[in-house]
Amino acid sequence: MLDFYRRLYRTIRPSSGDDEANPDDGGVRADGGVVTDGPAAEPPAEPDRDVTTRLKASLDRRFGSDFMESSVFWLPPFLLMGLFVYGAVIWNLLISLTDYQRFENAPDYSDLDFEMYTRALADSGFIDAAVNTLILLIAFTAGTLIVGLVLAILIDRGIRFENTFRTIYLLPMSLSFVVTAQFWLWIYNYNNGIANNLIGTFGLGPISWLGNQDIVLYAIIFALMWQFSGYAMVVYLAGLRAIPTEHYEAAKVDGASALKMYWRVIIPQLKGATISAAVVLMVFGMKAFDFLYSLVGGYRPPNGADILATKMVREAYANLNWAYGSAIAIVLFGMALSVIGPYLVYEYRRNNL
Repeated sequence: MLDFYRRLYRTIRPSSGDDEANPDDGGVRADGGVVTDGPAAEPPAEPDRDVTTRLKASLDRRFGSDFMESSVFWLPPFLLMGLFVYGAVIWNLLISLTDYQRFENAPDYSDLDFEMYTRALADSGFIDAAVNTLILLIAFTAGTLIVGLVLAILIDRGIRFENTFRTIYLLPMSLSFVVTAQFWLWIYNYNNGIANNLIGTFGLGPISWLGNQDIVLYAIIFALMWQFSGYAMVVYLAGLRAIPTEHYEAAKVDGASALKMYWRVIIPQLKGATISAAVVLMVFGMKAFDFLYSLVGGYRPPNGADILATKMVREAYANLNWAYGSAIAIVLFGMALSVIGPYLVYEYRRNNL
């Protein structure tokens, strides 16, 4: 349409050159017309672009030339995700600001306050669960990264049966939390578990791994490390294989030992792999509810192993304190954002998003 108006304007506007009036010809134009007095008529103004056209052009410049055309594919799942995920988070936030309990009445949204969050800060059970959650995240993530890095370095040095060992180390990650919990429940058995039989050969034990509140959390962390160390190994192994061999050769020429070579040359180049693996492991650590639930078959984990996820579900579904459970869920959601948010900013600054 815009091109049509442009062609029409060029057709009807006065032509230049020989067709213009010559003042020496007495006001007569070359084509026989008469020049009229007064200012020449201005050309018709070019019509404004349609708002939709301008909006489309702006979106295309910002997101790509096929942004609008491809909206039929990405817009429906985007709306569904926004409704059922982020909409649910907002709804949960609203419930946490009420005093909703049981199923007797609908939540009252006319009087919103932070009473449930104040209650959480005054609840010793919540404080203990939050501390246990932080210990689990830090110890589980750090331990898994260290074990995965050691395994990756050993495999990267060209040992025999590399593919077999890599498969064995990665196999536990393919198991669900339910299977892993039953497996370690058998290992930690007080009477005939493998753990007590093993330390019994040294004259130690038996130990109540899941009954002693001083060590139960670390026993659970060790089980989770066993399951996810293979994932960290694969991430680190990919990072090691991406490092040019010239770096290894240069370190050897400088006389660096194997330990110094990895510590000062190789490991610093695994920063990206470490950050990516740490974020994923922390997310898995926050989702350890399945493991703890399967370990005891209920909402109440062993004493000393209660985390925010188990307390949230127990308050909501066992005690029917929906508002209090929602408040704990929002706290857990905030912890997840504090882990994922900086990672997304880091990747964005590296132009990886």
